[in-house]
Amino acid sequence: MDMAPLNHMPEPLCLIENTNGPLLVNPEALKILSAIRQPTVVVAIVGPYRTGKSYLMNKLAGKKKGFSVGSTVQCSTKGIWMWCVPHPKKPNHTLVLLDTEGLGDVEKGDKTNDTHIFVLALLLSSTFVYNTMNKIDHGAINLLNCVTELSQLLRRDTSHALNGVDDAADFVRVCPDLVWTLRDFYLDLEANGQLITADEYLENSLRPKQGTNQHFQNFNLPCLCIQKFFPVKKCFIFDLPTHQKKLAQLETLHNDDLDPKFVQQVAEFCSYIFSYSKTKILSGGIQASGSHLKNLVQTYVNAINSGDLPCMESEILTLAQIKNSAAVQMAIAHYDQQMGQKLQLPTETCQELLDLHRASEKEAIEVFMKNSFKDEDQEYWKKLEMQLLAKLNDFHKRNKKASLNRCSALLQDIFHPLEENVKQGVYAKPGGHSLFIQKREELKEKYNQEPRKGIQAEEALQKYLESMESVGVTILQTDLALTAIKKETEGLREEFMKAEAQRLMEILTQHQQMMEPRKTVHQEQVRLMETNRVYQEALQQRAMERQLQEEVKRLKERFQAENRQLHNELQNLLRNDSPNGTCILL
Repeated sequence: MDMAPLNHMPEPLCLIENTNGPLLVNPEALKILSAIRQPTVVVAIVGPYRTGKSYLMNKLAGKKKGFSVGSTVQCSTKGIWMWCVPHPKKPNHTLVLLDTEGLGDVEKGDKTNDTHIFVLALLLSSTFVYNTMNKIDHGAINLLNCVTELSQLLRRDTSHALNGVDDAADFVRVCPDLVWTLRDFYLDLEANGQLITADEYLENSLRPKQGTNQHFQNFNLPCLCIQKFFPVKKCFIFDLPTHQKKLAQLETLHNDDLDPKFVQQVAEFCSYIFSYSKTKILSGGIQASGSHLKNLVQTYVNAINSGDLPCMESEILTLAQIKNSAAVQMAIAHYDQQMGQKLQLPTETCQELLDLHRASEKEAIEVFMKNSFKDEDQEYWKKLEMQLLAKLNDFHKRNKKASLNRCSALLQDIFHPLEENVKQGVYAKPGGHSLFIQKREELKEKYNQEPRKGIQAEEALQKYLESMESVGVTILQTDLALTAIKKETEGLREEFMKAEAQRLMEILTQHQQMMEPRKTVHQEQVRLMETNRVYQEALQQRAMERQLQEEVKRLKERFQAENRQLHNELQNLLRNDSPNGTCILL
């Protein structure tokens, strides 16, 4: 970059004139900016009027006089005044000091001008000095937050007119550092009985409070937004410079006439600004030269004059609408995400669904509370509640439908065998209805044991059973008809068997009667046969006795013959063997 020397500016020059009409840019000031080719460090100061802003800016310029230090209740600085001086600690850098008119001047009667100046100072600066009185209060936090939000809106609307770069990471790079200066500070820097630094006091003041009601929401959201907008924050406290009566001559007083502690505090403030204030960075990481600042001034002023930033009230309302609508959408998105992760349809009970809804609803409300802005009449809170209620009703419908689909599929699968048996006529017989009822009860029990049927389980079963009632009635009627036919057939058969038995008895009686004479003849025949048998046996006995007698007589005769023969043989033997021829008879 061409490092052209800075033209000497012996005193400040009005950069932007603020009248009751449009903002006016001083061409002479733009010419000076165009001549600055060095990187710039832009320090702007904003705060209520009559709070000593110009005094601090003169100290940064290294002068006792320059920026107007008013001593009356009338605001001295109008619009934005610029003083370009060589940077005391950064070679080849220009320190651009911007002093703004005081906020809250009752003579203007219009807060719109305050807003415009505040926003411009914020957008142009690389270090933004917020100068307030006594302490950090919620009003000052709210005001700073509103302006930061408005500056983002204006910057987004004009980003394409500048260089077309507009993304979240880029905007973080170009955000200025915040230096909060507290004038005439009277509090003790203590917290929980411990001494704290001014920086810790600022951090504590911007720390969100615990709680979820509307009061905590209104307090926490601006604090969170300021923390996000200003990554780097610093706080300085200043005691009362001198006796109240001498404040009117503050710029003419020597350091010996001032409170030494105040002098030291101012020196520390200036040292920090010189050492740590960063170079003004544009979108895309470009270091801003004076000509770049000129373009920024013209672009933002033209945008404001064209009505892109009409007034604080309307912009805050618009901002609230934008942020609260977005907060509702973020809350709904979080709710949908949680329900999508945790909910499995169908649920067993309505209470299970309701419990999941309430847990997700609680988290969604926390998301809304964190991101909403000035929802003072709870309009968007109510919108969120209505949308969450609609979501719950929709989940109830989807849960009911999912349960019905699940149960219908189960019923079709479980009761299919029963329906097939009906079609095949398995139960079209006597006693078939009892078999049908028994099978139906078994399948009902099987259905009841299936898990995750949902809230429509009983109703779906009852509707199915109702649809089967006509089938059951038909089976019952068929059963009764066939049973009646069976009984009638069995009755006829019984009568037939009785008649047949009667006929057979009669035939048997007749037969018995016919057989009685034959029985007598038979008995006589049997007697005769028995008599004849006895007679025959007697004859046989006599014949056997006669045979025995004859056999005995024959044997006797045979014995006698054999005996005589033996006797004769013995006599012969004895006659032959005896020497004397004597026969010995035995």
